[in-house]
Order: sequence, then C-alpha cells, then structure tokens
Amino acid sequence: MDTRKSFALRQARANSARQPAPVGMGMGRPTPSWFPSGAAHALAHGLEHAACPSLPERGCQHALVQPSENARLAEIEKSVKGSFDAIVPALKSMAALGRGPDFPEQAQQLARQELGFEFPQEVLERAWVRGPELGRLYAEGTFMALERAVCEFGARIQTELRAAQNLDAFLVDCGFHALNVSACADGRLKGLFPFILRLPDSPLVSRSAFAGTLFDIEEDVRHWQAAELRRFREGYPTTADAQTRYLKIAVYHGSSVDPQHQGCAAHGSNLHAAIEAALERLYQFRMAIENAFCCGASTDLLLIGVDTDTDAIRIHIPDAHGDLSPHRYVDNAELYRHTLGLDADQARLAVYEAIRAASASDGWGKGEGMPHDGMRRLIATLLINNMSQIEYVGEYYGGWYGDGGHAERFIGVGNGFQEVQVRNLAYYAHVDTVEEGAADLDVGIKIFRKLNLEKGLPIPMALRYRFDSRVPGSRERVERKVQRMAAALRNRYASLVETDRLILWGGIQDLPLGSPMEEVDLR
Repeated sequence: MDTRKSFALRQARANSARQPAPVGMGMGRPTPSWFPSGAAHALAHGLEHAACPSLPERGCQHALVQPSENARLAEIEKSVKGSFDAIVPALKSMAALGRGPDFPEQAQQLARQELGFEFPQEVLERAWVRGPELGRLYAEGTFMALERAVCEFGARIQTELRAAQNLDAFLVDCGFHALNVSACADGRLKGLFPFILRLPDSPLVSRSAFAGTLFDIEEDVRHWQAAELRRFREGYPTTADAQTRYLKIAVYHGSSVDPQHQGCAAHGSNLHAAIEAALERLYQFRMAIENAFCCGASTDLLLIGVDTDTDAIRIHIPDAHGDLSPHRYVDNAELYRHTLGLDADQARLAVYEAIRAASASDGWGKGEGMPHDGMRRLIATLLINNMSQIEYVGEYYGGWYGDGGHAERFIGVGNGFQEVQVRNLAYYAHVDTVEEGAADLDVGIKIFRKLNLEKGLPIPMALRYRFDSRVPGSRERVERKVQRMAAALRNRYASLVETDRLILWGGIQDLPLGSPMEEVDLR
C-alpha cells in the first residue's frame, strides 16, 4: 500500500526524471515513475480529477477538511492492511527454510518477527512429510491478522465513544431516532463509515451488506419493529410520541475510471441498474412498513452512490414527500471543486445552496419541494465529511486508488466485523442461513477465484456472529449456529473445501463494540 504523503510525492518528483506520456493520454502530461498506480491509470485514460484538477502532481486543500483526522485514519489503514500484506512475504521466506527437524522452531521465530504472532504448532509439525502447508498457513495467518485487528479496535473504541455520543445527539436533533444503512458487499465499500462518510459507531446506527445492495426487506422490517418497540418501552432515544423518524439508507457504487468493468459486479457494472435496484428496495421497504403499520409509521429514505476510485459520494436528495430520483442529486466531487478557495463559512453555505439547487431540479429530476430541515442538515454533514475523504485519497493515493478493482483479503460471513472497516480488506456477506445468502456467497467465491485460486492461494472465509450476553443461553446458541453454518458451507462448496482451497474459521463476539472475539471449534 502506498501511503506516501503529498510532500513526499513532491520531493520524489523533484528527484525523478520525467518520462514521455503514453500514446493516447488525453491530457498530454508526462508520467513520472513515482506516480501512484491509480493516478497513472487515470491519466492513461485521459481523465482529469473531478474534485481537484491539479492531482496527482499537486493536491488541494479545502477549508472544510480535517487534515489531522486524515493522518489518524492513514495510520489505522496502514496498520490493519500491513498485518495482512505481510503474510505472503513471510511465507515465501518460510518456504526457503526447507523441512529439517528444526523447521517448526525456525518458522515460529520468523512468524513472531515478521507477523507478530505464531502459527498453529500442529501445522508446522507436519512439514517434514510434504513440506510446509503454505496454503493452510496463509489462511491461518489471515485469521490471526483479523483477530489482532479486532483486538486493536477494542483498545481504540473507548477514545471514540464521545464521537458516538455526539453523533447520537446530532441524529436526534435532525429528527431521526434510528439510522439503518445497507451497502453493497463489495470490499471497496468496507470503509464506508469511518472513511467515506466519517461516521463513528453508534447505538443508533446499524448496517448490513448485500451483493448489489439487495438488502433483506423482511429483516429490516424486524429491525424497524425493534427500534420502535424500544422507543415505546424505554423512551430511547426518544419517546414514542416524539416527532422523530426512522431513516433507511441504501448505498450503491460505480467506477469513474473504468465504469464498464469495475462497477458493481452484481449488476454487471451497470450503474443505472445498480441505482434502480437500490431505489426499488428502498421503496419496497417503506411500502412494507406503511402496509403493515399504516401511514403514521412512515420512514425517511436516502440513496447514496460512491465512486470507488476516488471515494467521492453522490447523495440523491429526497423531495418534500420523501421520494427520490436517480436524476436529482448532489455530486460531491463537483461540490468540492466549486468550493475550493472559499473560507469555511462560505463553503458551508455553498453546501446548503447545492442541496437547495438540486431540490429545484427540472426535467427527469423534478421533485415536489425540499426535504425537511433535519434531512438537509444530515445531507450537508455527510457531504462535508466526505470532502475530507476526497482529500485523503488525493493526499495518500494521488487522487485515485491503485486497486480500482477487487483486492479483498478474505470473505467475511455473518453479522459482525464492524471493528475491521478498511477499504478492500474483506468481501462481507450478511448471511443468516446459507440458503438465503447463497447469491451473496457465490459472488464472493467468484471474486476470490480470481484473487486467490488463480494464484495458488486458498480462500480464507471467516464466520463471525454476535451473541447477547444479557439473554440466557445466547452464547451457546450462536456458537452452535456458527458450527451449523460451517457445515452448510462445507456442503455447498465441497470441492473447494476437500482440496483445501476454501478454509473456514469461526468466531463469536458479544454485542457491545470492542468485546473480545472468541474462536469457535469448527471441527
């Protein structure tokens, strides 16, 4: 991962000889060897950065961006991804050790030095028969890195509690007592909350991931019922008679650099299909609530798109009735560009003006009035938050990610993994049963056939589910569920499991964020 900052890029540029531009480069710029691969690829396609035209040679500085937060997130990303990316180089060194009697000891010492953990001793002890089981060690290393990342998050969560409290107060002030977000399971959206939207974990916020953003409507209705019941029974976070609403958000994605091939795989990289599918699910969810609980139980809806090459978002603006349109939105890359050079107060006013202008759209995007004040405030906050992420990608990646496509390290299955939220770290499938989640699982396996199997590496699949220690027997029931899931997965992907091309790991975790993760025996 290239996390060089802009000053380092400029210094490298000054010391590097410029090379001729590739044939067909629309901008006619030279391409120095120090350019991050994503930037070089974008320039080869003749693209100018939509938010900051001077990228990748020179970054932009927006008045609403928080550089210190960008630096903090860069360290987190470097630490988490570094743990996973160190596995293959360490295994290459391990393969050179041979299979002598001292191999287990030498391998463990190398693992401690290079990876910071030890491999299962029984796997190393078998090396004298056929040599090191590198595929198995690769998967075990991936699971160890996952456990360490979760543990590190647990140590950080206390410092983020205040931010979560501030978010809760802000949401209620905007008129929302719960926020439920469903995004595509694509690993490029794995950093949606801490990076792209800059939202901390909060008790009022829940999220799920499904291939193509095709979220489970029945499950979301149950979540809505639980949120409303808690308001009625506990008055949390508002009483049942308070004029607050439940907000459902769907997040789709596309690619600005290679839209025909690096968009949403579940929709064949067809951006229009991805938008329409997410919008249809939102309307079906709202209709399900209204049909079952009458019009007074209405919800608010929001649709967000993400350009996975730059992390710039597009927010579709609801009208006064809460209806959305594929053609009525604010493009945050354009907004960032248009507000460069303004001071902070002027830029904030411009953000609200952009929302007002979108609400006044004619033609295909025409709606009936503006959304309520709380919705406008939330949209403005998300747009401003995302400006920091646009600048983050500009500062640390030259404007465009180098891994424009899939580059996930493992498949995550279950209802957890809130702690490990970094771009392209995992393909995450929100699965309750293998039968119901088959489509999402199959997409993940298809992705990893190219990422891993074609390179001779197995597919690591981590199953993790949360239990509620307040409920008697919950831990034991969830542990058995993980074991049932593992058995069902072994049956569905028998040929991969039998040849050690798919390796499973199971874990459970208590509901509170930062709780320790416990491994489940899947044998």
